[in-house]
Amino acid sequence: MSDARLADLDRKEIASASAAAWATRTQAFREGLPGECDPELRAHYAQASLIDGARIATTTDGIGTKIEIAERTRIYDTLAFDLVAMVVDDLAAAGATPLVLTNVLDVDRIDPTVVDGLMRGLHDAAKKARIAVTGGEIAELGSRVGGFGEGMHFNWCATAVGHYPPGRMPITGASMRAGDVVVALASPGFRSNGFSLVRRILEGTFGPAWHTQEAFGRTWGEIALTPSVIYSPVISELLETNVAVTGLGHITGGGIPNKLGRVLARTSLGANLTDPWEVPEPVLEVQRLGNVTDFDAYRAWNMGQGFMIVCPEPEVARVFDACARHGHLARIAGRLDDDRSIRVRSRGRDGGTLTYPLEQSK
Repeated sequence: MSDARLADLDRKEIASASAAAWATRTQAFREGLPGECDPELRAHYAQASLIDGARIATTTDGIGTKIEIAERTRIYDTLAFDLVAMVVDDLAAAGATPLVLTNVLDVDRIDPTVVDGLMRGLHDAAKKARIAVTGGEIAELGSRVGGFGEGMHFNWCATAVGHYPPGRMPITGASMRAGDVVVALASPGFRSNGFSLVRRILEGTFGPAWHTQEAFGRTWGEIALTPSVIYSPVISELLETNVAVTGLGHITGGGIPNKLGRVLARTSLGANLTDPWEVPEPVLEVQRLGNVTDFDAYRAWNMGQGFMIVCPEPEVARVFDACARHGHLARIAGRLDDDRSIRVRSRGRDGGTLTYPLEQSK
């Protein structure tokens, strides 16, 4: 990956840290009042508030530049799986059960047919996630919203709300121990992250109409649009049936180093991932076309892992059974240990072992 692309990742991390710091300061405004924030979830994207003794979790996210792929292909009814997955799986990673979702669709000009396709997909994704869509807004913003081609251009974000049933505490990772098993759930594509890099590589290789080029029996546009898998129902089942889950990681932007690193932030542990999932062939091909090193590819994309479940070894069979019932492929990717780093046996272009140091826990 070029220095410029690395800088993109670094700038995002710096900006995210700044935004989080300012947001954290506002939590003092509700101390001792309904809505008081739970400090246990500082490392998570989903945050919990205490309301009359109940814990309510919230999170907000969007699809990002994957929307351009839909504008290029004119396929609109799968994007909602990306939108829903980004928020409900963040809730699940904090140990909350997703309940409801609201959404905001910003458009340059309204096309009722496109909106109908998006919302039909939202219905189907909500059914998969077992949530209700309780509201939303369509905002027509004219030239403030841009995109590809002549159709409706848009940006789509959502906020999801979940809860902790009585007796359930947030999953913070603090109870993890050396020797715990890391179970990885397979992801078939890029999920909904790293698409600026994907588009840059494919356009640099095939030109402006890259989305029409055929590969692996489909077009690159169809491949890039592969919808995100929604994992939250299986996580909810594990927690509802008292499987001793000690850590949960939703592997999205920043990949394994960032997202598993967040899970490990409350500990002095590291992880040795000796058997992660193979990288999907289209992802591997984009890596090759862009001459992206394995070290950087595992930072930019999930590289075949959509979610990670950490549990004591005696619980692995129950995790596998639940995953099979929900149609997810699961494997033991590795274990936690006392080495303060994440080591990954690379399945990328170069192979070998990648090492990502972790900050010392506080």
